[in-house]
Amino acid sequence: MTVGVPRRTSLESDFPAAMLSGVGTKESWRKEVHRPATSTHKWWAKRLGTVFRGIITSAATPEGADAVGAYGSSLDLAGTVVLDPFSGSGVTGVEALKLGAKAVCFDINPVATLVQRQAVQPWDIGSLEAAYKEVEAACRSEVDRLHRTEDGKTVLYYFWVATLRCPECSEEVRLFDSPVFSRNAYPKRVPKAQIVCPECLSIKESRYDFVTEMCANGHVMTQRGAVRGQSATCGNGHSFKILGALDGTLPGYEMYAKMVANPDGSKGYEAITDWDRELYDECVDALAELPQSAVLPRGRLAPGNNTDQALKWNFREWRDFFNARQLVSLSLIATAIRDLTGPAPEREALCALFSGTLEFNNLFTSFKGEGTGAVRHMFSHHVFKPERTPLEAHPWGTSQSSGAFSTLFKSRLRRAHEYKTNPADLVERGTGIERISGVSKPVGASIADSWESFVSAEGQAAYVATRNSAQMDLPDGSVDLIVTDPPYMDNVHYAELADFFHAWLQHMRPYTGYSAATTTRRSGEVQNADPVEFGRALEAVWTESARVLKPGGLLAFTFHQARISGWVQVVESLRRSGWVVTAVQPVKGEMATSVVKAGAREPSNLDSVVVCRRAVDGAANPHASVDEALATATRELTDLRHARVDVGAGDVRSVVRGALLAYFASAGAELDESVATRVDSLATERIETLLGSGAEVP
Repeated sequence: MTVGVPRRTSLESDFPAAMLSGVGTKESWRKEVHRPATSTHKWWAKRLGTVFRGIITSAATPEGADAVGAYGSSLDLAGTVVLDPFSGSGVTGVEALKLGAKAVCFDINPVATLVQRQAVQPWDIGSLEAAYKEVEAACRSEVDRLHRTEDGKTVLYYFWVATLRCPECSEEVRLFDSPVFSRNAYPKRVPKAQIVCPECLSIKESRYDFVTEMCANGHVMTQRGAVRGQSATCGNGHSFKILGALDGTLPGYEMYAKMVANPDGSKGYEAITDWDRELYDECVDALAELPQSAVLPRGRLAPGNNTDQALKWNFREWRDFFNARQLVSLSLIATAIRDLTGPAPEREALCALFSGTLEFNNLFTSFKGEGTGAVRHMFSHHVFKPERTPLEAHPWGTSQSSGAFSTLFKSRLRRAHEYKTNPADLVERGTGIERISGVSKPVGASIADSWESFVSAEGQAAYVATRNSAQMDLPDGSVDLIVTDPPYMDNVHYAELADFFHAWLQHMRPYTGYSAATTTRRSGEVQNADPVEFGRALEAVWTESARVLKPGGLLAFTFHQARISGWVQVVESLRRSGWVVTAVQPVKGEMATSVVKAGAREPSNLDSVVVCRRAVDGAANPHASVDEALATATRELTDLRHARVDVGAGDVRSVVRGALLAYFASAGAELDESVATRVDSLATERIETLLGSGAEVP
């Protein structure tokens, strides 16, 4: 039966934020383990499945009922239609299907649609294994041959250094920060390290904290390389800015070391030989001889918040992100996948897997060190940050590899298949947080390509499409619940980053209807650094969402924003499109140690779950005054602190902003600069009240 949305829900009153923050914290450390269905491919700002399960179950639980129990139970939402207009990696869709609902997953970006399709559709594991072996037979022997030493050992990784000419004397400068190119992830525990001579590129074993060393050719090495910050110094003592010295060209790259797999199963480091250089030159020739039909990245970078850094280093085309051996090897794998017969889900899964492999096989990756996953993927900074000492990995890989096609097949596709067949959930028990099975339905939806085929589908179904959610093809009043996570106003512009994958995928055509456009950037994208444009684009989606929602239904979305202008535009866009905020619930967000968060002035650990109903349904904000709204936000944050959930200044500021702006909007106030100033003043006071100076968690 359809559970639907009660008139007043636990999501609006007694939301189990502390419990969800606890289980969410555990999930946040290993999303790919706890929610592998949505981890088959990179997508940005992926939300926590545990939190979104909690949002959906709380939205279906009446006020005063057991929301915690509903979260951990076999709740059946059969017949309920859940829409996510900003579907991203498909978290909402997967959680809805696990609860028996039908899911509508829309996103304006085709790469996101590909990720969603992998998350919700079933694979025949026998067919998947057979397709994988067919690809392996077509290309692995040649890829392996291109990653061999002269004596036949497999090369796991090649180490490269960027080079350029000194503008003053034309001496070639190798852009090393330090001669230490490999050390343990815990160097004080394991001080052994590998160092390279910046002058002759000989390598030797030393310590990570060595003071001076002499290479085999008599050159004295210290910890200092040629690079300091954005400047470099040549051997003749001339200092210069690196970007200026590029003078409109790409940097050069030179191999200086390799890590090999020894016959006894150990790994070893070796210097580059003439044989290695000749093998690479062979790849340069092979690249030029690839047929026109071979899959290669095509297209040029366009200016943007997340592409400008690469453009400053003169990376102009997507193929510039790869060296010749990477292009040849990846092309062999991609072409073999493209040429698999039939547009089956299993072929599509391998296309997505290949695309995910690109994240670890390009000139923007680096070496993390011994004792951890070797490859630091290119999106660790959420921008295209050029690497001065990039790492080239074996793209097919071995059991000893990191981020390779073969290893990701096991860790991503097989794990996702097992999860979809028998989903497990993190549930709080008396003894702690346990991972249990049996409370969720298997995920294996037939994918519809239209509303008509979606409503007529028998059994589990998902309508997954690449479309602007300001123009949905859903009938009026056809959706029971809307749960989503809109894009950031600024920082991470998904389409700019997704084009890196799309440059390959557009020629592989993973499924019928995949975009053949040269870019994933689209008119109607919500992401915009201009707050007004951001608000207008959001308003268009909220207006359409109000149209398709059934009377009495709920819209709930997660949000956090460092700039108050973002919060103002979110609340104003809701008001203009006929929505009233009925609750703002703080809950665990992304992992607090992410690079982007760590670099923020006030790092955010929490998201705000913004709960809305339509004004035409008689909805009203629950607060009668600023003091009431502030008291509610304070109580919610205090409850989380008492539950030992990390709450920082950025969290307090964001939650208070959301609660107070929602109240002012419902009271008819114009959210102008004076209101924003007052809100921020109250938020600052609340930070001092809740956190003090170095306050301890109660």
